[in-house]
Order: sequence, then C-alpha cells, then structure tokens
Amino acid sequence: MPSLHCCGACIIFLLDISGKPQMQGLLAERVRFLILGAFTVSLRVAAFHKFAVAEPRKKAYADFYRNYDSVKDFEEMRKAGTLQSAK
Repeated sequence: MPSLHCCGACIIFLLDISGKPQMQGLLAERVRFLILGAFTVSLRVAAFHKFAVAEPRKKAYADFYRNYDSVKDFEEMRKAGTLQSAK
C-alpha cells in the first residue's frame, strides 16, 4: 500500500519501484525539488513583472516628461490658487 503525502492540493505517492517506502534522503530530495520549483517560479514572476509592469511604466514616465513644461504647470497651479505661498 503506498503511503500518501499531501503537499497543498496535490497527492504524491512516495513508493519506490521495488515496493519499499523511501526512508533515507526523502527530506533532501523534497527540499531540492521545492527549491528548484521556487527558483523557477520566482524567475517567471520577475520576468512577467519586468515586461508587464516595469517597462510600460518607464515608457509612460518618459512620454510624460518628454513634453512636460514645469513653468507652465507652476503658472496654472498659481492661477488656480493651489499654491498659497506664490500669489
């Protein structure tokens, strides 16, 4: 009868080919597998964030500041009364 180990939503059968349960090295094998999986997932998430969030954000900031006139913006805020110290 295979021994069941529940890891999250998946059930993993820990049964050797010979029918004997694995008693030695199980923790090291699982940790190695989980570290490799965590590293792979983190690389994918980092790449997704770079191309889906960071690059479009950098482009939007570059487009905004390419045509930004700070003096004009200051004058508009002064006329609107937003800046109380500059009348």
